Amino acid sequence: MSTRTFRVTVRGTFDGLDAGQRSELLAHAAEHDMLRAAFTPEGHLSYDVASRPAFTFRFLDSGEAEEDILEATERAEQAARAWLDERGYGYKHLRAQAEDLSQAPLGKRQRQAARKQA
Repeated sequence: MSTRTFRVTVRGTFDGLDAGQRSELLAHAAEHDMLRAAFTPEGHLSYDVASRPAFTFRFLDSGEAEEDILEATERAEQAARAWLDERGYGYKHLRAQAEDLSQAPLGKRQRQAARKQA
């Protein structure tokens, strides 16, 4: 059985941040800029709290079967909650969405490469 790769996105909004928490997030904003966003096993957080309170975690996970995507989604959501809870950041509207890359349509370059191999 082949390994499937899952990309899981967990989105939400910060809620009830005090001045100290807000300034802490602003101080680390460069590390969490959207331009540096990537799907990683440990999860990558991006936000722009100066503009709006929304945030996005991006996780990369894998599994053997199609059903493993549900467990990957749950792990990602739990990891996002844990990160926020450890720092005492309030949040709301947390939701997760996952994509199985083995089911994703091929892009133009991927189709061209597949034709060359055939």
